[in-house]
Amino acid sequence: MEAFLVSTGLVALAEIGDKTQLLALVLAARYCRPVPIILGILIATLLNHAIAGAAGIWATSFLEPQTLRWALGVSFFAMGAWMLVPDEYEQQKDHTPRFGVFATTLVAFFILEIGDKTQIATVALAAKYHALLAVVLGTTFGMMLANIPAVLLGEVAAKRFNVRLIQKIAAAVFVALGIGVLATS
Repeated sequence: MEAFLVSTGLVALAEIGDKTQLLALVLAARYCRPVPIILGILIATLLNHAIAGAAGIWATSFLEPQTLRWALGVSFFAMGAWMLVPDEYEQQKDHTPRFGVFATTLVAFFILEIGDKTQIATVALAAKYHALLAVVLGTTFGMMLANIPAVLLGEVAAKRFNVRLIQKIAAAVFVALGIGVLATS
């Protein structure tokens, strides 16, 4: 349960102001079709984070415990620093989705999530907890917690939240996790 809850909380915080959340806002404003956008985000996130989580668990099979501990600790510190760098998303000019709103969302989200903070966090969390299902479900739930309001409320939600404060809180949580990993023997 801890793996699920930590994964949910970290990814929900990390997603605030992230480029994929900005993509959700853009798609919602452009297409005004929340259901296919939300379903596209859900499927893309499940696929992307399942691959990332499997990579995290795979890494634990060949790394020495001490090396893994340092790699995880440093990666959580790096994630904390990365959280302080704001994301930007450049809007496309084309307003007509070639493959429909669902497919457009699915492909765009999957591609944009590659190498993203939340994907890297999923790798690290899966390696730390060695609980693929709990981590993938938690990170996906965290993504949905952050993105469904963005889709449903659009730019109104973005203006009401202090994105920089939330990013700083997420950075502090990642640093605390890094300290916790490095402090354990």
